[in-house]
Amino acid sequence: MQKPLRIGQILYTNVLPVYFYFDQERFEDRIDFIRQVPATLNLAMSRGEIDLGPISSFSYAEHASQYVALSDLSVSAKGRVGSLFLFSKKPIEQLNGTKIALTNTSATTVNLLKIILRKFYDYEISYVTQEPVLDRMLLDAEAALLIGDDAILAMRKKGDLHVYDLGELWHRFTGYSMTFAIWAVRKQVLAEHSALLEEVHASFLTSKEMTRKNPGPLIDYVSTHYGGDKEEWTRYFQGLQHDFGDEQRIGLEYYYRCAAELGLLPAPATVDIWQAGGRQTNTTLTR
Repeated sequence: MQKPLRIGQILYTNVLPVYFYFDQERFEDRIDFIRQVPATLNLAMSRGEIDLGPISSFSYAEHASQYVALSDLSVSAKGRVGSLFLFSKKPIEQLNGTKIALTNTSATTVNLLKIILRKFYDYEISYVTQEPVLDRMLLDAEAALLIGDDAILAMRKKGDLHVYDLGELWHRFTGYSMTFAIWAVRKQVLAEHSALLEEVHASFLTSKEMTRKNPGPLIDYVSTHYGGDKEEWTRYFQGLQHDFGDEQRIGLEYYYRCAAELGLLPAPATVDIWQAGGRQTNTTLTR
């Protein structure tokens, strides 16, 4: 009997539109969902412990020779994201030479912060990685980076801290959208699960479109389970993009170039896109 397709799911609300209407019963014992924070999913994917899932776009670049990206699926934003925040005791203009605490749950966003502060502000920063608990992070640091639901919850009790949305900062300096996660597939599972992969991909796209057309049930769900009012969550999901077209790809390619320029990646990555029918398209990095 063929082994189930192991599918990762980020433990954050930002991926819920792609999963909310996903028909799990249809696949019965053909798939297994593995739910973890981004950094843990990145590691599991690189070890072959999951077959596909939304991994940090930075992690995709680190393992580009092993992965392909599913077409038309991502977590992206052009401007404000609403869940990627730098919380600071002082204005960002005064952070040069300070210490900043980074969440241990992220790969893409921690490197995005390093790019923004080094390339666009020309700052020298000392970084330390910690558990995502804002009060503890700020005990010995001037600022702290949180992502996902940790950031959303911290924002509600930020007090007099200065708060900066990394999606806004990136867009201000570059004009580009930013892609934080890509649904990637390990190349070695493509042949073994090709037919099933097409079904799963189609179901993800269906869920995304159903949520886009009728977001009400999703908004009700997250406001019940995560608190906050419905208007807050509606604005949040409206600001997110779950597509992966030319606009998202160009912004991500530029991010990879910046990361390579600063030595965060050995070289800019090439994104291979898997589409229905098993076709793959290859993109080269341009600006």
